[in-house]
Amino acid sequence: MTQNAPETIRTPKTRIACDGTGDGLADAALGHPRVWLEIDPDEGFADCGYCDRRFVLIGGIADKG
Repeated sequence: MTQNAPETIRTPKTRIACDGTGDGLADAALGHPRVWLEIDPDEGFADCGYCDRRFVLIGGIADKG
């Protein structure tokens, strides 16, 4: 049985940063250290190791929406 990611964010970029906040510095105390993620075009997504957000490449193989 697989579980869905807690939050999915669609993005047109293959290189994205995640800090666990919703809108940047306003929620920084609730986030995590900023990490840079690279979306592999063959997979179409990347998951953040801290907050489990899934970043999906728009138009990529994993884009369902």
